[in-house]
Amino acid sequence: MSVRTQSSEQSAEAAHRAGFACFVGRPNAGKSTLTNALVGKKVAITSNRPQTTRHTVRGIVHRPDAQLILVDTPGLHKPRTLLGERLNDVVRTTWAEVDVIGFCLPANEKLGPGDRFIAKELAGIKRTPKVAVVTKTDLVDSKALAEQLIAIDRLGKELGIEWAEIIPVSAVGDRQVNLLADLLIPLLPEGPALYPEGDLTDEPEQVMVAELIREAALEGVRDELPHSIAVVVEEMLPREDRPADKPLLDIHANIYIERPSQKGIIIGPKGRRLKDVGIKSRKQIEALLGTPVFLDLHVKVAKDWQRDPKQLRKLGF
Repeated sequence: MSVRTQSSEQSAEAAHRAGFACFVGRPNAGKSTLTNALVGKKVAITSNRPQTTRHTVRGIVHRPDAQLILVDTPGLHKPRTLLGERLNDVVRTTWAEVDVIGFCLPANEKLGPGDRFIAKELAGIKRTPKVAVVTKTDLVDSKALAEQLIAIDRLGKELGIEWAEIIPVSAVGDRQVNLLADLLIPLLPEGPALYPEGDLTDEPEQVMVAELIREAALEGVRDELPHSIAVVVEEMLPREDRPADKPLLDIHANIYIERPSQKGIIIGPKGRRLKDVGIKSRKQIEALLGTPVFLDLHVKVAKDWQRDPKQLRKLGF
């Protein structure tokens, strides 16, 4: 078993490589946080609630000798709704199209049925190289980490998966994040850069803005709400009659929930929660877009949208 803990030297003459990698793992395995750490800027939404990533957000890591494009998929899970089934289809399609798969397994949780469910699916994808990424290593001691590494090696052998690498990382503690990129890049095909220098993601800005609002809306709400929130940015327009040195971007967005009873949870007593959501997400949006923003948020009910194909389409799924 080769476990990497220090940087591998690359030859100075190496050809330029460019390609796609995706992180998979059960919900809340640290995939989005890892994407953000590698790109060095917030591109995927992170939340301590499972199942928050719904869009294939690509983060782009630029190196002089390579371009690594990260595709962030929703967590694969046993679906209970039409939305759940669609999310799983997105995951499988993504796996079939990337050059390398990083399987994220948290260091602080024993391997469980969810990990095994994904590993079995991965075993069926023969040609794509797979790297086992042990996340959240800042939360365990060296003995627990060693046990997890052995368990992952054993899981691979049992299911016939040959790990290209097994690498422990901590995105929060910034441990071995660059090494992970060093190990993923040689697994990419040789070729020119696929995106212009300076691009960090190919998600349309409106989708990223919606995700940042959704992330703020998810913070601190009760457990039944994570799946029930969708955000649609209706328009983003520069405010007219502003001096060139003082631009302002008007953003109008709707937060959709499934039931009228959920409205009060999002809005909060005297509208305080919604105001907090606005303040938090506006800061993030301004940092992302580099311009002052006026954010107008409304909460609307889209009855049982997760089970209704027409509503799913309207909300972008």
